[in-house]
Amino acid sequence: MTGIFITMEGPDGAGKTTQAKLLGQYLTDRGRQVVFTREPGGTRISEAIRQLVLDPTYGEMADKTEILLYAAARAQHVRELIIPALEEGKVIICDRFIDSTLAYQGYGRGIDPALIKTVNEMAIQGVKPHLTLVFDLEPGEGLERIKERQKGEVDRLEGEGLAFHQRVRQGFLAIAREEEQRCKVVDARKSLEQVHRQVVQLVEAYLKG
Repeated sequence: MTGIFITMEGPDGAGKTTQAKLLGQYLTDRGRQVVFTREPGGTRISEAIRQLVLDPTYGEMADKTEILLYAAARAQHVRELIIPALEEGKVIICDRFIDSTLAYQGYGRGIDPALIKTVNEMAIQGVKPHLTLVFDLEPGEGLERIKERQKGEVDRLEGEGLAFHQRVRQGFLAIAREEEQRCKVVDARKSLEQVHRQVVQLVEAYLKG
């Protein structure tokens, strides 16, 4: 597969979705074929699972049910969209991927990382990101951004307590430390333009090898 797989990770409200779209436009303007997608989601089946797993009315959802739903959405996403795009030599920019599962369900929920790894290995079918940008922001600030943008409405995970989101943030930072060759931390406290410049510099550095 000759394509490039870039993932955007980080706590809720860190601005990664906006930055993913800006990066996509930047690369498109420079002649790259870009596919923008997200997790959970990206395909018809995966988007249907997204609606289920993030619906706040399903507060009784068991932790292992949650992780299996995420894995099911990912397996469909990888097979139907990501692998074909990589085979066609495209640049994939994905809003969340496997690191979110480890951060949210592992560090956040306390699920055994070994179980998460086993489930994910089946779902990703050997496909791993070439570059991961980890957007770092204090959870309290991120949640305030979300509430302001969504007029107080939050999904099932966004609605978890601050302590949960703090564990998630620490999870992302731990992943970045452990896999520093793949993961690059972006300071999401800065302005939209400043963060975009950070992103472009990191991506260009990767592309130049």
